[in-house]
Formats: sequence, structure tokens, C-alpha cells
Amino acid sequence: MMEEIILNNGVAMPVLGFGVYQIPDAAECERCVLDAIEVGYRSIDTAQAYRNEEAVGRAAEKSGVPRGELFITTKVWISNGGYEKAKASIEESLNKLRTDYLDLLLIHQPFNDYYGTYRAMEEAYRAGKIRALGVSNFYPARFIDLAEFCEVKPAVNQMETHVFHQQVQIREVMKKYGTRLESWGPFAEGRNGFFDNEVLKAVGAQYGRTAAQVALRFLVQQGIIAIPKSTHRERMVENFNIFDFELSPQDMKAIAALDRGESLFFSHEDPATVEFLINYGK
Repeated sequence: MMEEIILNNGVAMPVLGFGVYQIPDAAECERCVLDAIEVGYRSIDTAQAYRNEEAVGRAAEKSGVPRGELFITTKVWISNGGYEKAKASIEESLNKLRTDYLDLLLIHQPFNDYYGTYRAMEEAYRAGKIRALGVSNFYPARFIDLAEFCEVKPAVNQMETHVFHQQVQIREVMKKYGTRLESWGPFAEGRNGFFDNEVLKAVGAQYGRTAAQVALRFLVQQGIIAIPKSTHRERMVENFNIFDFELSPQDMKAIAALDRGESLFFSHEDPATVEFLINYGK
């Protein structure tokens, strides 16, 4: 049975979703989303920058699952930053996704005029076009900066979160605002020998589970939303089957000790990274 998280505005969000990052091929993305929905996923996470919103929209429509049972997330990209551009891009995303509302809309990166972007999002929220608002990749300083000066407090902050980077600091910061952490890259894309990690494997052996299942269970058991991505149906099934076992306090402690407290991908404070992100999709 899929567990849900109640966001700070009362909206219920599945604690486990399906991510479509790096599936730009339309036919492949459509197949993957249809497979995921058939497996049982109801939360689908896309973004303007992934260039696959249309495929997600088609799959959601073809699935036959009522729109009210799906939870669709997309994100406003940097090049659509600022009130006017963001406002237009929200309408474009709604059209591409073939829906008259979004369940969750995030600012994808903490760059450009994200205040203007958020104002456009708040306006769409009040108009009933968005059920919940949030951000993505907003590290503590940027997160506080926005959260203190906006009217609708972010419901979610989607960050790189996995056993090697557990985001302990940002979780403490976000508590004040009732903001939930959502994990992108819950498997760290296999980096650092993720799937062969001895701790994850040893814990999994006790329950007859894989390292991947243990890693996901570790997140959702703490109320962290996760959106694993896979193009293989059998992996989608494996990732989905994490609600019929529970990690012990000793297991949780052993996995918590894997935290390195730093990104395995990139730093938002590295000038070269910021320049790359800002120029992407221009």
C-alpha cells in the first residue's frame, strides 16, 4: 500500500514517485511512464528542462487512470525565470502535460529572478492551477531567503539526497516552514559503488531485499519523498516493493553512518557549474 505525505498545505503526496530525468526520447519516456503507472506508481516527476512533458502527458492520458488519482510534478527552468516568462511557461507546461492543473510545481534551480518566478507560481496556485508549490536544489541560504519573503511557504524542496548525502542540515532548516525534503538521485546514479555497498547489502540480506530497496526504505521511513527513475519494468517493480518491511533502529543507524555530507554530483557554489546551468536551454 502506497504511503502518503501530508504537505504543509494539507495536500497528500505519495512518498514514492517515478522520475523521468534523462529519458528525452518521447516514445521511450511514454512507455516508461505507462509501465510505471501499471506497476502502481501514481506520482510522476518531470521538468521543462527534461524535454519530455508531452510524453508524460500522453502516457497519463493513455493510462486510463483518472487524473485525480495521479500526482504530476514539473519544474520551471532557469531560462523561464521571472514573473512574465514563468507565467507563460506554466501555461505551456499545462498544455504539454494535457492537464488543467499541476499537483506540484517547483522552481528547478536557485538562479535568475526566482522571486518573480515564485510570484507567478503563487498566482497560479491561488487560481487553482497548482495544488502545491516548492523548490528544487535550494541549499540552506537560498531556501531561507525565499521562504522568509514569499507568501505561500514551499511545501517541498527537491535535493540530491541518498545514503551518502543525507541532507541533515537542510532538513533542520526546513522544519521551521513545514517543508518536506524530496530526494532526487536516491541511488546516486550508482556512484561510489552504491549497489555494492557492504552496509546496504548486509542490511538487505536480513530482509531478503536488494541494496536499492534498502536505500529507498531508509529515505521513506524518515518521511523523505523519493522519485527513483528506471527504464526497466522489473526495476520499477523492485523499487515499488518497499512498503512491506521496516528497517530496525540499528539498521537506520548503520546506514546513517554512511553520510559524507557532500554532493557526489556538483556544487551550486562552483562558478563553472552555475555558468553551465544558467546557459543550459538558453
